[in-house]
This record gives sequence, structure tokens and C-alpha cells, in this order.
Amino acid sequence: MVEVSNVLTLWKDFIKGLWKENPVFVMLLGMCPTLAVTNTATNGLAMGLATSFVLLGSGIVNSLVKKLIPDEVRIPSFIVIIATFVTIVDYSAKAYVPAIAESLKLFIPLIVVNCLILGRSESFASKQPVHRTIADALGMGVGFTWALTFLGIIREVIGFGTVFRGTGLAMQVMGEGFQPWLIMVLPAGAFLTLGTVLGVMNYFKSRAVNVKVDMQDSTGESCHTV
Repeated sequence: MVEVSNVLTLWKDFIKGLWKENPVFVMLLGMCPTLAVTNTATNGLAMGLATSFVLLGSGIVNSLVKKLIPDEVRIPSFIVIIATFVTIVDYSAKAYVPAIAESLKLFIPLIVVNCLILGRSESFASKQPVHRTIADALGMGVGFTWALTFLGIIREVIGFGTVFRGTGLAMQVMGEGFQPWLIMVLPAGAFLTLGTVLGVMNYFKSRAVNVKVDMQDSTGESCHTV
């Protein structure tokens, strides 16, 4: 029974980052890379994976050493640990995927100050055991990655008519007569896309809440009548 409870706890730690507490669409964290690098699906996916690696690695280390770090230097210590993993990602990207590293440029080093990573280290990793920290980091990482990739797909399809351009998975999804919307791959397109997606999501969330309230009211009236 205890093992089942532990598994359920880990599952809840993981699944919350995918939707209920999604870093991008719910908590609005990491807006700098979200707006800056999602002009293509490839960039969004690459930034999401890089951030996930740093989130997982730094979370594990911070959880392991949390009792060894004095409170006075806790946050600076967390930042140093995060910066170490960012350096690993930066050098690895330049060595193995130089084209993507060149495309992302300074946004990889800026992962150091991503409020999502420091926030999870401070609010979760520093208070929870390693196994829960891993589940939380994986969930938040996957949630961040799919959100950036989703925004990148929308902007790339409308802005270029392709998906995953510049890679072996590149696909032309629009016909020859399609006129690309250049604004979608410019900074303004990032705000338009994110704002539209958030608006649609909030609309359906409010609809779901209203339906739930109506059902509860109907149930209450039925019970009162009986």
C-alpha cells in the first residue's frame, strides 16, 4: 500500500507540469526563451530539451546537497550549480549541434537566470527528497518542452509553411500558393501567438468551470427538491 502511495505521489509530481501547472501556459515562467526562440519548431524543441537537462541535473544536485548549504548562501549556491549544467549544455551544443547552437546563440547561457529552474530548486528540490525532485523536474521539463515546441510549430507553419525546417525531419505543410506571414517569425509574432493560445486556453477553462458549477447547482436543487 505504501509503494502504491509513493508511485501515485511521483505520478502527481510528474503530471502536474504537463498541464495543470505548465510552466509556460499556466505559471508563465521562462518568458524570455518562450518569446525569443520559438520562431521554429526546431528551436523550441532544442531550447526545451536544453532547459530540461539543466532543470533535472541541477534539481538532483540541489536536492542532494540542500542540508550542506547554509541558508545565507543557498540561492547563490543554487545558481552556481545551475550555471555548471548550463555550461555543459552550451559546450555540448557547440560541439555536436553547432547549427542549433548558432541559432539559439546567447539564449543557452541565459538558461542560468531562467526563473523556472531557480524557482523549482528553491521551492521544490530544496525541500523534497531526490526521487520526488526527479519526478517534478521531468514533468516540468516535458511541459516546458512541449509548450515551446507547440508555439514553434504554430509560428513556423504560418511564417514559413514548414515544420522542423533545417533538419532531416523538415516538412512542407503548406501548398505552393501559400503566402508566408512574415510577422509570425518576428518578435511581434511571438506575442501574438502566445497571447492567442493563452486566450483560447482560458476561454475553455472558464467554460469548464461554468459547466461544473452549473452541474453542482443542478445537483443541489435536485437534492433540495427531494
